[in-house]
Amino acid sequence: MVGGMFLAGLGCSVPSTRYRQTECWETLQSSGAYHQLAPRSQALLRKVLLGRNGIEARHLSLDRLEDAFVQEHDALHQRFSRNAPALATSAAEHALKAAGIGAGDIDAVLVATCTGYLCPGLTSHVTERLGLSPRIFALDLVGLGCGAAVPVLRTAQSILAAGNARTVLCICVEVSSAAFYLDDDPGVLISACLFGDGAAAAICTTAPPTRGRSVRWISSASDLTPADREALRLETRGGRLRNILTPQVPALAGERVTALCHRMLTDAGLPRTEIREWILHPGGRDVLIALQTGLGLAENDLRHSASVLRIHGNMSSPCVLFALRSALEENTPDGWWWLSSFGAGFSCHGALLQVDSSLP
Repeated sequence: MVGGMFLAGLGCSVPSTRYRQTECWETLQSSGAYHQLAPRSQALLRKVLLGRNGIEARHLSLDRLEDAFVQEHDALHQRFSRNAPALATSAAEHALKAAGIGAGDIDAVLVATCTGYLCPGLTSHVTERLGLSPRIFALDLVGLGCGAAVPVLRTAQSILAAGNARTVLCICVEVSSAAFYLDDDPGVLISACLFGDGAAAAICTTAPPTRGRSVRWISSASDLTPADREALRLETRGGRLRNILTPQVPALAGERVTALCHRMLTDAGLPRTEIREWILHPGGRDVLIALQTGLGLAENDLRHSASVLRIHGNMSSPCVLFALRSALEENTPDGWWWLSSFGAGFSCHGALLQVDSSLP
């Protein structure tokens, strides 16, 4: 089928510095910040970093792990402002190469982040670094949290459908280490042990790609529950971003993603058995367990999400696009795929994709 929106190329980028969880624990023990924590907090850090939480290592924008304990708000902001533009641009360059197009082919650029704030936004930096047209439509999206990827792509679809562009560059970038610090709040401590840095980009077009596998965006939907806003969000305190992460998050994810999936498949007239691949945001080990239970999936169905979590940790918004790239690079079956991102709000988003290996 021709028409609608196609994902013509995906690109991903992470910092060059990668740290194993065991390294993080060893460095943490020698820090002054660790010894200022209550014994209960110290025990929690040990449990999360050394336990079986599905994460082996994370890429962090830190020249040395000791830099994670520099907690002044100016230093954290500088970490974001220095690394977010570089990661976003690198991911975009990989996506352009995968799509086989140049910067001059881009008509609009959308960038989402929740781990820092710049004005003008990241689109200004990406436009300059890539050499995009000064007449380009640029839109920065903030406050979407881990779930940003699907809303960003839905926005691209609307721009394309309105005839205002033929090719849209979408980027999700997070420097989670710009919101790292230690205190005795369990959510803050767990966040510092789970989140990593990274960026992912997608080239969205109205025409099928001329290389690789064809990924056609068929439909999408969202579910926003403001009543659960306090379960998962970011706040600013003392000039620093602070992650609010509660124990209810895995159950919320499992419940909301399952309900949204059922609604979308019903609306599309598709039985669940028609879904050949499941591309889910890997929020954490307990989140993946809740998703597996709610959706009635086998462990193998979550292999792409689990692989991203193991190698990179939870990078927030780019994660689900990393998982999609993993599935496309593997010899996975064509047909209907379901993709879901979710996070702050509590928000949940889903998209039906149709994947085809035979190019027109």
